[in-house]
Amino acid sequence: MEKLLKEYSSPGKIGVALSDEKTKTPDELIPEELLRKKELDIPEVSEPEVVRHYTKMSSMNHHVDKDFYPLGSCTMKYNPKVNDKLAGLPGFAEIHPEQPQKTVQGALQLMYELEGFLTEITGMEAVTLQPAAGSHGELTGTMLIQKYHQVKGNEKKYILIPDSAHGTNPSSASSVDYEVRSVKSNQKGIIDVEDLKEKIDDDVAGMMITNPSTLGLFEEDIEEINALIHKHDGIVYMDGANLNALFGVAKPADMGFDIVHMNLHKTFSTPHGGGGPGSGPIGVVKELEPFLPVPRVVKEGDQYKLSSDFQQSIGRMLGYYGHFGVMVRAYVYISMLGAEGLKKVSRNAVLNANYVRKKLSRLYDVPFNRTCMHEFVASAQKHKKEYGVKALDIAKRLLDYGMHAPTVYFPLVVKEAMMIEPTETEAKANLDNFIEIMKKIDKEAQEDPEMLKNAPYDTPVRRLDELKANKELKIKW
Repeated sequence: MEKLLKEYSSPGKIGVALSDEKTKTPDELIPEELLRKKELDIPEVSEPEVVRHYTKMSSMNHHVDKDFYPLGSCTMKYNPKVNDKLAGLPGFAEIHPEQPQKTVQGALQLMYELEGFLTEITGMEAVTLQPAAGSHGELTGTMLIQKYHQVKGNEKKYILIPDSAHGTNPSSASSVDYEVRSVKSNQKGIIDVEDLKEKIDDDVAGMMITNPSTLGLFEEDIEEINALIHKHDGIVYMDGANLNALFGVAKPADMGFDIVHMNLHKTFSTPHGGGGPGSGPIGVVKELEPFLPVPRVVKEGDQYKLSSDFQQSIGRMLGYYGHFGVMVRAYVYISMLGAEGLKKVSRNAVLNANYVRKKLSRLYDVPFNRTCMHEFVASAQKHKKEYGVKALDIAKRLLDYGMHAPTVYFPLVVKEAMMIEPTETEAKANLDNFIEIMKKIDKEAQEDPEMLKNAPYDTPVRRLDELKANKELKIKW
């Protein structure tokens, strides 16, 4: 166990060399009323101690550069290091959004061309890079739906959302005062068209659909579904969290979608473990383009600029323009792969997921055990009934084998869900290793279930009481 940095402290140790030249004291520089009355309790440590402390701390965490990270619905794939190298160039990393636009022409050009890449990938008419993450893209999309109906004088009340949707979908709809109607899944795990027909009427503003769904399944009836929504002058929003199963192969616009959000931090290679940073651009059809947030990147002659000259815009979604470093990484990723490379990414993601699904379905329940897209959902329901071992126990035991656990207990339509996404960046040998470990855990569940219930054993921190942590949240300032 690594010590606290404070425990390395000894009076007189320093980590920096300061000039001997006489400088003013804080008392001389800062007004008295702003001066701290009590000294800060800051550790006195050397530079090597600080470096070693944080290096040890970093090795305790699991990350995508360390080993397999099959986190379903979150696409934690390997990020090519050339992305980081180029995003760190001074002309990208050290610019400021308040600089004169003539001094950031390269950055604006990159954003303009990235929007072009994304319109081509999705088939949409226009794209905004402004949303800061996927859920922020959802909010932007639902605001566009609202604006569309306001301009047309429509009074709409409801947004339809499948029961297998991401939890942020109903939250985004509610944020702009729409009520949610849930649409059931059928026995195949996709949207039940008959239930949809019962839920749709002229009060429906639109529908939010994750395609492929959170079950890793392609919505086979998507053209019929979108036509039904359009028949009632509704807008169909595609949650593009799972776009990495489609790009280069199928375009959301061709399926009849009006809006699609993309997660640059998932689909286009920037891992987002630890909560960020993210980027959630949205693409729209021609009818919705006038409503996109401002400022927008435009090109006039050979110059690029940010323009707010769009009278019907919903306005700003951010103070500035999102996480630029993530945009740089996405631009590099797309540029290096090209059209054929992107197609291979999607095909390999689908191939890897189906390979793992087929192997694991011999030992674990897979409720919708048919050809999936980039991910699939297994279940520990059988293990729970027969051995008393839950999905959480299996997930915790995986940590002892040096792998990150898959998403558990989501989507809610599958009991004891384990949502597994291998991504396209994992080699077959790595997948085989994961499969073998899952086999070992299955055997452990049969032979020593109590051992599994107390896992993990080899992590820096043993199993935490997550319920207690949620119920008794204590924040010490």
